[in-house]
Amino acid sequence: MELLTISKAAKKLGVHPNSLRNWEKQGLIKPVRLPGGQRRYSMDELNRLLQSGQLTDSQEAVVLYARVSTKKQADAGNLDRQMERLRQYARERKFNVKAELTDVASGLNQKRRGLTNVLKLAERGEYKKLIIEYPDRLARFGYSYIERHLRYCGVEIAAIAEKEPEDAQSELVRDLLAIVTSFSARLYGASGGKKVRQGFRELIAEASQSEKTEEQQEEAD
Repeated sequence: MELLTISKAAKKLGVHPNSLRNWEKQGLIKPVRLPGGQRRYSMDELNRLLQSGQLTDSQEAVVLYARVSTKKQADAGNLDRQMERLRQYARERKFNVKAELTDVASGLNQKRRGLTNVLKLAERGEYKKLIIEYPDRLARFGYSYIERHLRYCGVEIAAIAEKEPEDAQSELVRDLLAIVTSFSARLYGASGGKKVRQGFRELIAEASQSEKTEEQQEEAD
């Protein structure tokens, strides 16, 4: 009887190895244990699991993740409305929602509890799809690294919004200001950092005003 390692068995089933560990805890599958404690899986056991139909819900399990940058946005109901749109998307497709995770924090903040749990659940193989409104909700920078890690865990990201909300530009400006302040403070100290930040604000304001003027001229023509 051929026995497969956990990685090969997971590949046969098209899942992450952590899924097999979870199914073992749930009593869905029973591996053979070698004297050293390593798991081995027979093809008969894998075929039985596939034919049982017990994996359907697990394969369609999803996690919903929503984020806003500020408490003011959350208090205004933006976070709740964002999550409700994600719920509606999941309901229409009859997904099994494993968890609803949220953060009220900048997209630059890497120490977000919601994002941490997104990754932990993926690493345990507990869901197959992460549903977000658009990529910046997950991360302002470094999105591709998170995407690659989730893909390794067997998780696909579904960004459901066709375009970013109207306040996305102001959020981006806040994040850019945070970056400028951080680096300029390291170079010039706290007081110098404030001056650079103020100059950056003025530059953005001038650029915005110039863009509005051009749009007005185009309309007049």
